[in-house]
Amino acid sequence: LAPTEMSSPSLKTGAYILIGVGALTMLMGFLGCLGAVNEIRCLLGLYFTCLMVILITQVAAGLVIYFQKETLKEELSRIVGNLIENYDPLNDDERNLQDAWDYVQTQIACCGWTGAKDWENNEILINKSMTMYPCSCSNSSNNFEADSGFCNLGVPVNSTATYADWPVHEQGCMDGVEKWLKDNLGVILGVCTGVAVIELLGMILSISLCKNIHSEDYTKVPKS
Repeated sequence: LAPTEMSSPSLKTGAYILIGVGALTMLMGFLGCLGAVNEIRCLLGLYFTCLMVILITQVAAGLVIYFQKETLKEELSRIVGNLIENYDPLNDDERNLQDAWDYVQTQIACCGWTGAKDWENNEILINKSMTMYPCSCSNSSNNFEADSGFCNLGVPVNSTATYADWPVHEQGCMDGVEKWLKDNLGVILGVCTGVAVIELLGMILSISLCKNIHSEDYTKVPKS
C-alpha cells in the first residue's frame, strides 16, 4: 500500500496537534516545577501561558472534530477502503497498520468499514475465489485460528463463495465505532471536563503564586 493512499490532511493535522500538545505539556511541567520551587515569576507566567494555549487548542480541536465530522468520516472511509483492498498478511511494510485494523475488528466485533462486503475488494480474497476470510472478523467462538491474516472457509477445492458464506460479524466498523462513542459519551465528556478543570486550577494557582511572589518582593524593598 503506497503511503500516499493512507494520507489524510485532517488526520495529519490532528496528529501534529497531538504531538505539539504533548511537547508543550512536557515543557509546561518543567517550567511549572522550576518556577514554583525557585519562585521565579517569569517561569510561572510561561507556565500559565502554556496551560492557556493547551486549553484553547483542546477546545479548537473539539470544535474542528464536531463541525468536520462528515469530512473526517469520508476520509476514514477512503483510508480504510484502501487498507482492506490492499491487505496482505505477508506485507511486512504495512504490518503495524494491518495489525491495528485487525485489533479494531476484533475488539469492536465488526467486519469491514460498512460491512463484510468491503472485503470482497481484497485482491488476495478475489484470487482465492472468496474461499478465505479475514480471521479478525470471525464471529465463531470455536475459532482457534489466529486473529489476523486470512482463515480458510473449509469448502471443496475449486469452489467459489461470497462474503455471505463467511462466519463473520455483520456489523461494519463504522457503525461499531459510532455505537461505542455513543455508549461511552458520558465517560469521554467527563474525562475532558476533568482535564479542563485541572488545567483551569493550574492557571489559577500559578496566578496566585505570582501575586504572592510579587507581594513578597514589594515588602522586601527598603523604604526611603
